[in-house]
Amino acid sequence: MKLVTYLKDGQDQLGIVVDGHIYAMDALHSDLPNTMSMFLNFWDDIMPLAKAVEQRIKDRLTKNPVAESFADAEIIAPVPHPTSCRDGYAFRQHVAAARRNRKLDMIAEFDQYPVFYFTNHNSIQGPGNIICMPDHFKKLDFELEASIVINKPGRNIKAADADEYIAGLMIMNDISARTLQMEEMLLNLGPAKGKDFATVIGPMLVTLDELEQYEVPCKENHIGKSWNLNMKCWVNGKQVSEGNLSDMDWTFAEIIERCSYGVNLMPGDVIGSGTVGTGCFLELNGTGLLNNSDFKPQWLEEGDVVDMEIYGLGKLTNTIIKDESDFSILALKKI
Repeated sequence: MKLVTYLKDGQDQLGIVVDGHIYAMDALHSDLPNTMSMFLNFWDDIMPLAKAVEQRIKDRLTKNPVAESFADAEIIAPVPHPTSCRDGYAFRQHVAAARRNRKLDMIAEFDQYPVFYFTNHNSIQGPGNIICMPDHFKKLDFELEASIVINKPGRNIKAADADEYIAGLMIMNDISARTLQMEEMLLNLGPAKGKDFATVIGPMLVTLDELEQYEVPCKENHIGKSWNLNMKCWVNGKQVSEGNLSDMDWTFAEIIERCSYGVNLMPGDVIGSGTVGTGCFLELNGTGLLNNSDFKPQWLEEGDVVDMEIYGLGKLTNTIIKDESDFSILALKKI
């Protein structure tokens, strides 16, 4: 099932996507919810009815269903109000390349346990404009990722059971302001202002049953589902990145296991995969400079259009917009 949240009369509306059209979920049956939050909180109870209604649409058995074109709808983040947002570090290729480009050895701890950081769940966005402050444009970067959302409460979830807590997959663009990020990372407290202004998910949430045909074995000595889904990113129509979701070393199940240790995960918690190999300018620029001293680094600029596509999950499009304010926190440094 493909689920979207879109604006209808100025309000969030949950819809099912079938053949390029969106059907308002609550208009299909009085027992179906009109928000993603409600669906996630009652996932196991609602899903059988939602799937039955979706099948009736596909079989053309629903009389006079109200639908609108997906292309014309005002799509927002599938999970517009996450209860939290974490981002993982699951692709070894990305980590190894980023460290190699800084002339550092691969960190051994990567293969011992999955890690994640918390980002600002109130800065979640969907397709559309990303408004950036002046300091964000100092090495502004995209990050090509996938993400999941949790569909039922859980605590101390074992990796072997964790896939049952995944509602589905979404594209994620973990927008990053690298100058701010690198400045604050010197204090060893993790990324903050370099990350907290925008995280993009969408355009849809695709449930795991829809992706069963793409399942492949996960990496050796790992546990959990893995999917053979091609990942691509374009900037202004030029392809800059390509990878595959099956290249995740740590699975979402293993990341959930770590996230839930001693902690309650809740429906609506979003968790990102971390950046796929070649999935950001920071890595691409570092590799380019390592191989060619005349390489010209590229960063996102005002007016740039970023398109991300993961096979089966749709295409996520954003345009970089400059905020009217000229306020700079980098200019506030004491020394």
